[in-house]
Amino acid sequence: MMATANYQEGLLNRLKDPGYATEYLNEALKEGAQEVFMLALRDVAKARGVSLVAKETDLNRETLYRMLSEKGNPNLSSLNKLLNSLGLTLTIRSKENAA
Repeated sequence: MMATANYQEGLLNRLKDPGYATEYLNEALKEGAQEVFMLALRDVAKARGVSLVAKETDLNRETLYRMLSEKGNPNLSSLNKLLNSLGLTLTIRSKENAA
């Protein structure tokens, strides 16, 4: 019998790569639903380690999990702290230059 890889475990391993995480989050943003983006961001935080991310952002784990829930609605400063901890940054560009 052939062993199958656990999808979530494989995803979290791939999300440790900042380039992959960037593309993953950009695709989630394209969906246009905040819930999809927040869940994708939670996956990226899990890949890094939620405890480590909480420590680096000075947010407790419960707050971080709440922020990254489907109903999460972080303020910009918290989002920037989180993205910084993940080695990412928020960028705005014109639609004309979007690929």
